[in-house]
Amino acid sequence: MALKSDDVRSIAHLARLHLADDEIERYATDLSSILDLVEQMQRVDTSAVEPLANPLDAEQRLRDDSVTETDERDKFQAIAPDVEDGFYRVPRVIE
Repeated sequence: MALKSDDVRSIAHLARLHLADDEIERYATDLSSILDLVEQMQRVDTSAVEPLANPLDAEQRLRDDSVTETDERDKFQAIAPDVEDGFYRVPRVIE
């Protein structure tokens, strides 16, 4: 699919991009080649290919979900400027 300069200008306008006049022809060529590649890929027959959730067909090694740090909330709240009922109080920012 070959894009024309006017197509690139229209796309750039919709994307709110400013392109210099000397860039437009280069972008038209580059975008056209990308669209040609997508078109070529869509012509490939994939009807016999089973979809994969993971291309490596491997399981992830997950670490144990265990507590690794001690609870130090009281220590941190002791140095906080304003605490109430275990929560940090902050100044109101919305009226």
